[in-house]
Amino acid sequence: RRDCPVNLPEFRDSSRTIRAIDPGLSRDYPCPVEIDLKLDAGGSGREPLYAQIAGQIRAEIWAGRLNPGERLPPIRQLARAVGVNRDTVSLAYERLAREGVVEATVGRGTFVRAGRPAAPMPSRPPPLAPMVDRLLDFERARPSFLARDGAVPLHSLTPDPSLYPVAAFRRALDRALDAGGSDLLVYGDNQGNLGLREVIAERLAEHGLSVEVDSIVPCHGASQGISLAMRLYAEPGDWIAVEEPTYHNVLGVLVALGLRPAPIPMTPDGPDLAVLESSLARPEVKLLYTMPSFHNPMGVTTSLAHRRQLLEIANRFGTPVIEDAFEMDLRYDGEAVPPLAALDTGGVVVHLFSFSKSLFPGVRVGSITARGRAVDGLLALKHATDLSGSLILQAAVAEFVGCGAYAEHLTGLRATLRDRRDALLQALAREMPSGARWTVPDGGYQIWLELDDDVDTGALLAEARNAGVLFAPGYQFNHDGRPSSCMRLTIALASSAEIRRGVTLLGELVHAHRKRPAVSRDMSIHL
Repeated sequence: RRDCPVNLPEFRDSSRTIRAIDPGLSRDYPCPVEIDLKLDAGGSGREPLYAQIAGQIRAEIWAGRLNPGERLPPIRQLARAVGVNRDTVSLAYERLAREGVVEATVGRGTFVRAGRPAAPMPSRPPPLAPMVDRLLDFERARPSFLARDGAVPLHSLTPDPSLYPVAAFRRALDRALDAGGSDLLVYGDNQGNLGLREVIAERLAEHGLSVEVDSIVPCHGASQGISLAMRLYAEPGDWIAVEEPTYHNVLGVLVALGLRPAPIPMTPDGPDLAVLESSLARPEVKLLYTMPSFHNPMGVTTSLAHRRQLLEIANRFGTPVIEDAFEMDLRYDGEAVPPLAALDTGGVVVHLFSFSKSLFPGVRVGSITARGRAVDGLLALKHATDLSGSLILQAAVAEFVGCGAYAEHLTGLRATLRDRRDALLQALAREMPSGARWTVPDGGYQIWLELDDDVDTGALLAEARNAGVLFAPGYQFNHDGRPSSCMRLTIALASSAEIRRGVTLLGELVHAHRKRPAVSRDMSIHL
């Protein structure tokens, strides 16, 4: 309209305050709005003038001072008022149009299109799968082993790095790479390196288990083997018979796979066979997970008679058995007992083996041995899980075992573990109160200590951390995380001298703890 006011530019040094409208508009179109622009044309590295214009107009729109439908000054008018080239204003308007902030209409002008942006939605991360939430709850229930420097690590199953055969393994790795070259750096087939399967078959034969190399499926240690074997026979919602107490990470696998534990109480000679029989009679119990040799956490080894009875029960109900022999090569005392798989005539046993404890964890090489269609199923699951294992590590382990370096390493490792085991047993006899009981393993890393019922080892751990000794409290090996008066002690990481010092500290804590009233705790993990 002709009566629209005209505001002329105001100049302040290099910054300009502009009020620009068009006095010559037709009455059919709305009067252009007033826009205050402050441009800085001086200095290197400054924002281009068109970007300054676009930014300030955008800010006015987002602040609500320019409303949808209002008309911006024509390009020619704004350029003259600001004192810039028309192309500069045109570039500014084009940027705003691309952003959807304004809309240009030929013959009518440029109009505000969008008002103030909508308030950002509250940040709500996508919900995790319920199974993952349950697994997080399980992980949060793990005990804390953070302690001051120098604490004696009687809790750990990580082998002592000072015992790793680093130099010998490096030579084996170099020889394997020289022989295999780039063929070891590609994806392998599902069954991995043939040389590895051959040396594993030889190791199994030494333990009385005769298998063909095609019955062996390499895996990333026993942990992956457990998951693959359980997926082979069970679906979410199924029940799995597990010993009580049992390997803590097996309970985590059950949570991750949506499986349910059917606990079988342990006796001094292994899982209670009467309870096992009644459990396997239930059709919803799909398989049994067991550690017949050097049980984790108890350290016990079942007798030949017990193994035969267990297999008779499993075969009668057609229940698959996962035999975890993760410490198979670590016998340092007593007579060897054939593995369940060597005694199995019905083909129900899946056998797991690993080099993680007998060599070192970082090698991540183990095996699953099965029969018939179970092998095909494991290969399919393995391929769907990770395509293939590391051929170069598999070839290096095959070379290390094949050249005799592994046997030499085991000789020294077993002697060290026997010395540490004896140091632990002697220290327990000296320091523990009357009534305390413990297992006497003939292999592996772990000993199970049972204290009086009024000692809660979960509560005792915090005091032990402060005193400078660590152990694994018994509750973490129970399927429901209930309080326990037991603990697992290990000889994996601590030297004999450290073991004696740690048990002395632990004995002092146990004696003091028994004099105090018990505190009720709920450590349940609700599997």
